[in-house]
Amino acid sequence: MLQRVEGIVLRANPYGESNVIITLLTRELGKIGVVARGAKKTNSRLASVTQLFTYGSFLIQKGSGLGTLSQGELIDSFRDVRGDLFATSYASIIVELTDKAIDEKKNNPYLFELVLQLLQHMNEGADAEVLAYLFMTKMIPVLGYPPFFDNCINCRCSANENVFVAFSVKEGGFLCQRCKHTDPYAYPVSEKSVKLMRLFYHFDVNRLGKIEVSDQTKKNLQQILFSYYDEYSGIYLKARKFLDQLKVMDNFLKSDKNSET
Repeated sequence: MLQRVEGIVLRANPYGESNVIITLLTRELGKIGVVARGAKKTNSRLASVTQLFTYGSFLIQKGSGLGTLSQGELIDSFRDVRGDLFATSYASIIVELTDKAIDEKKNNPYLFELVLQLLQHMNEGADAEVLAYLFMTKMIPVLGYPPFFDNCINCRCSANENVFVAFSVKEGGFLCQRCKHTDPYAYPVSEKSVKLMRLFYHFDVNRLGKIEVSDQTKKNLQQILFSYYDEYSGIYLKARKFLDQLKVMDNFLKSDKNSET
């Protein structure tokens, strides 16, 4: 049975000498795997639509297992994301986390739109790092371990009643000034970090405007989110390792340049 779907390529793996197995997040069917026969050949009409991040229209032959990709039409390759190594790394975190966090053939139009919108915002020049952290925050409930973002995890006071000053990975939520002593390993958080995490968790991406975040706040968000995922998700993201290596290289080049001046 042939069916046309809109999809985003989450993963592409070589299969044999000339074929590629791609994992698609589709609007109509959720996550599916399909074989693109001959896609590795330089003259293949499927080569351009089987690249990571590609958003396209796909005609697939459905089967009991893997389907077969019959045709593909490119809608957006997110060229500007591909042209920036850091943007590519953060986009990779989004698609890899999506792939590993959801089951196959479970339709989720909201998730499809979320991934698509974030990739589009990245391609238009929005801060890719901030968008990746926004996505990680929104995916936490999908993994089944929603944190306490609106109340202190210890005394249950609300954000309107007291100031949150730390985030406890162990307890899974914010701690207020009175309760920060309950977890000596909790991460200190700035007021900006608290506001952003609560915003990321609750707000509609359709309302996303320009968000300017300092490097220190980004570092704070990274510490909290990566630690939270390490503790609860059981998901290892290859993109994180590449990102860490990229940051080390970038810092080395900056320090080397500063020493020359």
